[in-house]
Amino acid sequence: MNGTNLVKCAKRCLSGRLLPLYSVQGSRGAAAAAERRGARQSDSFVLNLFRGRFETAQVFPYPEPLSDDQRQTLQELVPPVEKFFEEVNDPAKNDANAQIEEATLSGLWELGAFGLQVPGELGGLGLSNTQYARLVEVVGAHDLGVGITLGAHQSIGFKGILLFGTAEQKAHYLPRVTGGEYAAFCLTEPSSGSDAGSIKTRAVLSPDGDHFILNGSKIWISNGGIAEIMTVFAQTPIEKDGKTVDKVTAFIVERSFGGVSSGPPENKMGIKCSNTAEVYFEDVRVPTRCVLGGIGNGFKVAMNILNNGRFGMAAALAGTQRAALRQAAEHAATRTQFGKRLAEFGGVREKLADMAMLQYVTESLAYMVSGNMDAGCQDYHLEAAISKVFASDSAWKVVDEAIQILGGMGYMKATGLERVLRDLRIFRIFEGTNDILRLFVALTGIQFAGSHLQELQRAFKNPTAHLGLIFSEAGRRAAGAVGLARGPELAPLVAPALRPAAAELGRAALHFGRCVEGALLKYGRGIVDEQFVLNRLAAAAMDAYTAAVVVARASRAARLALPAAEHELRLAEAWAERALARAPALLAAARDAAPLRQHARLARLGADVAAAAGQPTRNPLGL
Repeated sequence: MNGTNLVKCAKRCLSGRLLPLYSVQGSRGAAAAAERRGARQSDSFVLNLFRGRFETAQVFPYPEPLSDDQRQTLQELVPPVEKFFEEVNDPAKNDANAQIEEATLSGLWELGAFGLQVPGELGGLGLSNTQYARLVEVVGAHDLGVGITLGAHQSIGFKGILLFGTAEQKAHYLPRVTGGEYAAFCLTEPSSGSDAGSIKTRAVLSPDGDHFILNGSKIWISNGGIAEIMTVFAQTPIEKDGKTVDKVTAFIVERSFGGVSSGPPENKMGIKCSNTAEVYFEDVRVPTRCVLGGIGNGFKVAMNILNNGRFGMAAALAGTQRAALRQAAEHAATRTQFGKRLAEFGGVREKLADMAMLQYVTESLAYMVSGNMDAGCQDYHLEAAISKVFASDSAWKVVDEAIQILGGMGYMKATGLERVLRDLRIFRIFEGTNDILRLFVALTGIQFAGSHLQELQRAFKNPTAHLGLIFSEAGRRAAGAVGLARGPELAPLVAPALRPAAAELGRAALHFGRCVEGALLKYGRGIVDEQFVLNRLAAAAMDAYTAAVVVARASRAARLALPAAEHELRLAEAWAERALARAPALLAAARDAAPLRQHARLARLGADVAAAAGQPTRNPLGL
């Protein structure tokens, strides 16, 4: 389990150099540097949303990333994996024993489940991100504890070697992590959860320059007690501008190096069968050849590993939701009360519809992000973060409602849903808490918008040289102000039934951009501390992106005349209407006086509770 300091990173960028425009004391050097750089361009839907632009490149049409060969490979892989989880793996026994049965682990190694994306020549199956998502979805439908063991091993444990390893590192380690040796990702420490930059573990180069001496400890490490090969992050001294400073570096560390030990397995609320333990490093001699991604580049390595793997959580939780929905629907179709089947009651139908919508959105996000990654897109980090946040929030709601539909039966262990609910709780916490990721989405989007606003201001300093930029931006703003702004032409890409939703998306994007610009003008650099505003902007961005994704997916279903196309269109229409209806209220809350007063009131109440170490009031009896 690992957190990140994504917010601190975004804050540094915003307050340090990318928003001098809105600071009374903005540095001329920073402004000059920004002018030389110019505004970064991107095809990211979410990044452009913060500019008020409706960018379709990574959303419409919905991705079709599988070649015929890749599809054939999946057709051969999925049935045996499903059969394995239905006939061999016992999730209840894994949970009760707090460890995965040996037969299950042996079978997973034989299936190649621990090396899904490792190239075939190095011992793996060489799957694409989309293929990986489909198999992870199967695992998520059956046993999330086993899923964490698999994911901690390959989604983050040795993912850094895949992404940043040298040819020699890949050749040495990848056959081992596909051949029976477990991997782990060691970032979190007692004093640094979400703030990964504050880690205390240190690695100092030996006098002969041959190796680093590593000392420190990590906590809550998935696979920490069983991993032989670990990606470990430590502070290393480097020379910068004539001074020695500490910067994080990533290392490949083997338990066999000596000095590596681990504590007993943690006793957890859920995912009990996955191994979670503290890991200790005492004078570990790490060869210099085991530096991963370069000295001082550890933060970049960590963020890329986590960003690259988040879609896998969405895929797994799409499977979890699909399984819970099936269980609830089967019960509602057969259980009779008051002379009717539960499925005949309007309240139960509404619950099932909500569950189906959340599952559909989660699944659509997972395959949208994985498809974009397979297509070579570089800017998918905000979309991946949204997929993780939405999936983990939605899975909790879907499984909770499944228990509610089953009633007392759902509360019993034998049904299995109480175990799933316990397993789910960690997904909103680890690999970047949902609270942190929402702020990351907002701050990164604002950073992107701010750079473009700076570019526009610079253009006005020399208008004759930048007439094209000035007139295009002025025209866009004028059209928006009088309600004449038009988004991209989506008619060929969107099913007729969803064209009103697509048009509303375009209008929402324009409104969103104006709100972001207003927030920048109002708060300047101080926006980094306005979490009430940032959270509302993030929520509105998530609603807009999820609406766009389901409109794209359902339009694909209609175009291909898929068997459930009409159902998909209804799901997409219902979700888009709900999500886009929330956006104006969210944006108003980030701007208008009354919601901001309420936020100030709540902030004071929260401070009072913290100061009193609990509720300051006594009970009404005074006893």
